[in-house]
Amino acid sequence: MTDMNRTEEQLAELNQPSLWSGINAYRSDPLIVDLTSNLSRPLRDELDQIGRYVTSAEAQELARMANRSTPQLHTHGPRGERLDQVEFHPAWHALMRRSMSSGLHSAAWENSADTRGNEHKARATKFYLTAQLEAGHLCPLTMTHASIAALMASPRVQNEWAPKILSRKYDSSQKPAMQKTAVTVGMGMTEKQGGTDVRANRTTAERVGEGIYRLSGHKWFLSAPMSDGFVMLAQMGDGMGCFLVPRFLEDGSANGLHFQRLKDKLGNRSNASAEVEFTDAFGYLLGEPGAGVRTILDMVTLTRLDCALASSGMMRASLAEAVHFARGRSVFGKPLVNQPVMTRVLADMALDVAAATALSFRLASAFDSARSNPAEAAYARVMTPIVKYWCCKIAPALIYEAMESLGGNGYVEERPIARHYREAPVNAIWEGSGNVMALDVLRVLQRGKDLFDLVFETLERDLGPSGKKTTDVLRAAIALCERDEGAARLLVEQFALAAAAAELCRIGAGRIADAFLETRLAGGWRHTYGMLDSRFDPTYIIDLLYPPVS
Repeated sequence: MTDMNRTEEQLAELNQPSLWSGINAYRSDPLIVDLTSNLSRPLRDELDQIGRYVTSAEAQELARMANRSTPQLHTHGPRGERLDQVEFHPAWHALMRRSMSSGLHSAAWENSADTRGNEHKARATKFYLTAQLEAGHLCPLTMTHASIAALMASPRVQNEWAPKILSRKYDSSQKPAMQKTAVTVGMGMTEKQGGTDVRANRTTAERVGEGIYRLSGHKWFLSAPMSDGFVMLAQMGDGMGCFLVPRFLEDGSANGLHFQRLKDKLGNRSNASAEVEFTDAFGYLLGEPGAGVRTILDMVTLTRLDCALASSGMMRASLAEAVHFARGRSVFGKPLVNQPVMTRVLADMALDVAAATALSFRLASAFDSARSNPAEAAYARVMTPIVKYWCCKIAPALIYEAMESLGGNGYVEERPIARHYREAPVNAIWEGSGNVMALDVLRVLQRGKDLFDLVFETLERDLGPSGKKTTDVLRAAIALCERDEGAARLLVEQFALAAAAAELCRIGAGRIADAFLETRLAGGWRHTYGMLDSRFDPTYIIDLLYPPVS
């Protein structure tokens, strides 16, 4: 018997379950296996590999080290020269290298035969699985992936930068972008005085050539400051412009970006976010002058999908750990998972995780079909802020409840669930907070109410007999919002629940769909988990969505 086996036996005698490690996160998730059943065999084999990797002891150790050894800013060198470099732990680079080789930043744009027609869905699965390992390093990857949408507004810039952006060969060297094997792209929208109100930004752009500008100002949050370029907003004479600002000039000199400090964030610890000031920083105009907000929103739309996917992935990982723990822990003479109150808490959470996952993947599929299908285009436009709002909003509370299911064992830094809990709020705050998402829905309502009619047709079809009644409630909520803007969150939450129930019904989730529909749409208001009625079999829900593993 090995020392490891002996230790496991001793821990079992002490009523300490084995760690949630070495369990295939893809194969152990029946919902994801079902949602990806239409993908090609080579792609599903790749997902299987990612599923094994993200729960491996090696990968978990990389995640732990990347979050424990946080990025360090070096503003100056030994001779007093400006450096403006952020140093990361080698574990960060290992995570980035692995995820870029998997195409988390590029797969949706590669036109691969294996993913054709399912580009966003295929990438979404990789992103969802990797979020269960470490979500901080996904920040530069999601922005790099989404930056292509903004660069498309300027074909000349796209042609130059896209090959480097889509390369899967990670390159962390401090060199001009065109001298590297691959580049990453960050984003700078937020400023001190404006925050969400980017039209109040004071950064200015002065034209110095055809499509070339010099930017001066500051950014209060510059995400991923070690990126090779940044998509930024700046005031022009005829409105707000969107620009790609390289970190280095072609001769290797700095492009005037002076990092002031790194944000000391609650979570997202492995990733760096900086305050930056700049004068006469060279940048390329993306899109038309004065159309900067519209241009950058094409990028933001994609990052909002990733926020929902990451939240769903972290919820899945946290609840999987809680269920695993409950099966291996004995309390009052029987397994914790069989204690009636705990069973219902876990099952209740499982319904939300399944709904959030299904809804996020439904949105990814809409992105794939939007170009050729008006109904899917309407779904993507209406549902992006709604899905982002709901999936990201429920994550902190759900992960906390999963943590509580482990008792004191969950409230320690040695377990991944602590990292997920700290990370969870960021997805609700970045790329548009809850109020911003709600107002975005109202903006769509004002400009294209017909889009909602198309979405309602989809929901009614997928919900079946309860569809018309559900959309009638949503129409009433819309009428209320037209009179009272302050009711926007009521509409968004009801819309999210209805859409999640519709998707569970559409994919044939059976008793899972029925339980979600009854408890979320037909049930009374509740504030915590564990309120399932006795007519829903909680053990069935847990075992179906989280099958026991040997």
